[in-house]
Amino acid sequence: MKKSDRKDVVSGKVLPPDKEFSLQTDFAGDGWRVFKIMAEFVSGFEKMSDIGPSVSVFGSTRLDSGTPDYILAERMGRLLAEEGFSVITGGGPGAMEAANKGAQEAGGVSIGFNIELPNQQSPNLYIDRDRILTFQYFFVRKVMFLKYSQAFIVLPGGFGTMDEFFEAATIIQTGKSSRFPVILMGSDYWEGFYTWMQEKMYKEKRYISNKELDILFMEDDPDRVIGIIKSFYPEGYKLNF
Repeated sequence: MKKSDRKDVVSGKVLPPDKEFSLQTDFAGDGWRVFKIMAEFVSGFEKMSDIGPSVSVFGSTRLDSGTPDYILAERMGRLLAEEGFSVITGGGPGAMEAANKGAQEAGGVSIGFNIELPNQQSPNLYIDRDRILTFQYFFVRKVMFLKYSQAFIVLPGGFGTMDEFFEAATIIQTGKSSRFPVILMGSDYWEGFYTWMQEKMYKEKRYISNKELDILFMEDDPDRVIGIIKSFYPEGYKLNF
């Protein structure tokens, strides 16, 4: 190996010349990336500047139309719109499509925070055309969800759904956001997880406090979900940060 050859610190393999680190090109690339991130924030803030009270609905992209969870998400989106809430989703298919569909068909504001992915997720057809925001960076998208939502409704889902759930729980726990309700819908799916948090995380290990648990709910009835959300805001709705 030549003295000038460089190795990957993980694999130990020799890096080709075009993969070698360069102070000039790599730091310059990071600098331009900052401007791209800023642009995503500015565009998002501008499009959401006139939005009223909003609720984000999360759930699996793999949820098929006509299934019980899809119907539940659609009903929840419709009821939120009827109660005057804008409905925000991740913009994709499955539970997100269902919630957007319910909101739009009820005449409400239907918003989608789409994300650029290798498999090219396309926005679903039930988002208001002027309310589609597409992000390259997950963390920018998360900030938008957290900033503009008065509640999170979490339907059955996978890693992405769990990520959004724990993001909300953590940012509320650490005081980086005002407190807002995080509601798990689909008790047959969430019951074991919800019980584990209560029994293992709180009662046995004391890794969380009772105060940190009191923002979390498990409720299957959309009307009661509306009641939970309203009970959190006796003095009116406001942005979280």
